[in-house]
Amino acid sequence: MAIWQAKRTLLIVGEGADEVAFLNHVKQLYVPRGCGLSVKIKNAQGKGAKHVVEWTARQMAIADYDKVAALLDTDVDWSPAVGKLAKKKKIQVLTSEPCFEALMLRVLEENPNGNAQALKKQFAPFVNNDATQSQNYANHFSPERLQAGRSHELTIDALLNLIKT
Repeated sequence: MAIWQAKRTLLIVGEGADEVAFLNHVKQLYVPRGCGLSVKIKNAQGKGAKHVVEWTARQMAIADYDKVAALLDTDVDWSPAVGKLAKKKKIQVLTSEPCFEALMLRVLEENPNGNAQALKKQFAPFVNNDATQSQNYANHFSPERLQAGRSHELTIDALLNLIKT
């Protein structure tokens, strides 16, 4: 029996637990076993965009990946300098403007309103009031919804382009 090896490797770092749950949902939808792509998803535990980019760079020093991306919010610590650091380290930044919940609400064609706390509350019903569980994304974030969302959300388009097999 031959040992299967991935043809391509991808690391995607989520800023926090909600991003990681969504990324795992997307991985389950689009990356079947044996497809030639190995996707590793890690959690940077929040703390803002600069921390996520620096944490992601440290992960790259531990293991070698063909491509590396980070899904992060732009409302805390995002700046041209952080973008430049990501580019220098060859990390593709997938931005959630201003935050993950706003991005997800726009994919659902909802109108995001208010500050981060209000957006979390507005988004909660779409994920059974627990955005940290990947299975809670299944009802509202089908492949069809994600495909439709690509046309008006560059972050979703970039994510799906990264994981196409």
